[in-house]
Amino acid sequence: MGYEELIEEALATPFEGWDWSAFHGRMTGADDLPWGYERLVRERLPGTASLLDLGTGGGELLASLAPLPPRTAATEGFPPNLPVARRRLEPLGVEVAEHTSAFPGGSFELITNRHESYEPGEIRRLLALGGTYVTQQVDGRDMEELNAALQGPPHEDRDWRLGTAAAALAEAGLDVTWRAEAGYPVTFHDVGALVRYLRVVSWQIPGFTVTAYEDRLRALHDGMERGRPLTATARRFALTARHAGE
Repeated sequence: MGYEELIEEALATPFEGWDWSAFHGRMTGADDLPWGYERLVRERLPGTASLLDLGTGGGELLASLAPLPPRTAATEGFPPNLPVARRRLEPLGVEVAEHTSAFPGGSFELITNRHESYEPGEIRRLLALGGTYVTQQVDGRDMEELNAALQGPPHEDRDWRLGTAAAALAEAGLDVTWRAEAGYPVTFHDVGALVRYLRVVSWQIPGFTVTAYEDRLRALHDGMERGRPLTATARRFALTARHAGE
């Protein structure tokens, strides 16, 4: 497809939940992190009576972890994803709420969070005594090569790092028991995949529009057509914390 066709498709195609299958072959890069977020969660499920999944998206990952603890709940604050999550998770007995304020304090033995923003004090409020928080977060320097290639502004949360997150949880009264950080390359093979990604991850380049960045997008398209795809580094960090009491 030519530039116009790729852009038209990128702007018209809907995106539901956090299903990235439509990018197959057009945006490549294995989520190859040494810790394995799913493993971090699965190894804590046996014997856990209550689980809260923050920012569940369309509920894809949470549903794949079944059988789930007797009491399992999830939050999803992005309005288009909320009905998707409820359709997938409510048949499994999962309560899906928009905000954590729906749940009383000390409700959960395990709280999980893959890439959702959070308030450390709210994590402590929701955790039962002895409960564990497991999170994988997107580093504020994530995919910064895209910003550079398009000559756009930096990521709004560029200072969000592992050390910052660990310190904030400790200040909230939680014991950080493990931490790690890593990255992996992600390659965009056509400009349509890049534009669609920037539509979905709207915080990557604040204020991004095709019109505002048309000159750079066309230049990148020409390079991709000549066998020069655009590669950026996905940066992640993960940590676990425990509510050990006062």
